[in-house]
Amino acid sequence: MTAPTDHKRAAARTLISVDAMGGDQGPAAVVAGCLISAKANPDISFILHGSEAELKALVSKHPILDNRTTIRNAVGVVTMEDKPSQVVRTGKDTSMWSAIESVRTGEAAVAVSCGNTGALMALSMIRLRKLPGVNRPAIAVLYPSSNKQGFNVMLDVGADIKADADDLLRFALMGMSYARNGLDVARPRIGLLNVGTEEHKGRIELKEAHDLIRDHAREAAFDFVGFVEGGDISGNKADVIVTDGFTGNIAIKTGEGTASLIGTRLREAFKYSLLSRLASVLAYTSLMRLRLKIDPRRVNGGVFLGLNGTVVKSHGSADATGISAAIKLAAQLSQNGFNDKLAARVAAALPSEEQAPE
Repeated sequence: MTAPTDHKRAAARTLISVDAMGGDQGPAAVVAGCLISAKANPDISFILHGSEAELKALVSKHPILDNRTTIRNAVGVVTMEDKPSQVVRTGKDTSMWSAIESVRTGEAAVAVSCGNTGALMALSMIRLRKLPGVNRPAIAVLYPSSNKQGFNVMLDVGADIKADADDLLRFALMGMSYARNGLDVARPRIGLLNVGTEEHKGRIELKEAHDLIRDHAREAAFDFVGFVEGGDISGNKADVIVTDGFTGNIAIKTGEGTASLIGTRLREAFKYSLLSRLASVLAYTSLMRLRLKIDPRRVNGGVFLGLNGTVVKSHGSADATGISAAIKLAAQLSQNGFNDKLAARVAAALPSEEQAPE
């Protein structure tokens, strides 16, 4: 096991608990992502959970990381095929469980994992518990947009496939807090995703949620723009897009697939002829700038909102760049005291009789 040698410095650092065995690319990519983060941010350190022998061999190659990392041995691994209920019953020896446990005990500020989303959410709910006033946790992501901050907050994108009007109100409050503390939007604009912008459209729970969110807007200090459509997810009409996990998950994966298709077609077009190849050379700088702006790895990381602790879910196929982005987000939220602010916001905005008991 390795441990920080500069105890005074380490005490001031943000300690991040990382499930090193989750994800498609294995612990090598996770350690590489931690290395990128360690070089970029001297104020973070890590607990890596997983095979001690394997992780020690990877970490020891990099002194800057070795001096800021503790390795916590965990022999079990949660696979993408494991059922969440099975992991909750039998997963105490896994790296994912161990990573969550470090946050539960207060040892680490935030947990990061590339592993099975369903299992991670189930473990997080069981071990960390829900915040008072939260019926269903939500997963929030930053979606590239034409807003001045460059991104919109979207939730839920897969924590649960259903949400009633009361849940959608709480999603709105949590999304508002995320936009305010994560994107520095002083007065977030919230939109409720629907099949049209007219108030008579949509399912009954959406119409009920529309009125609930509107009625809480003034007290909670946000602007409610009403119903928004799919095209507004990446637009500038709202800063926060609220929806249920079923719809949100389909929406973001559709966006990822569309972006991938556009990239493939652009590469094909620029290879079509000698003139098109010349055009690609002339447009290289602009293309690289565009690629940087829409690169999903730069905003990799869905945040589990509504729990007594912060958990960041990195994409399962994330490489070192994507994992470092998830760690950067985790550190930022921890250093901002985000979870405490979110808990206070939900408690303040909802009268005590509306809050669900723990």
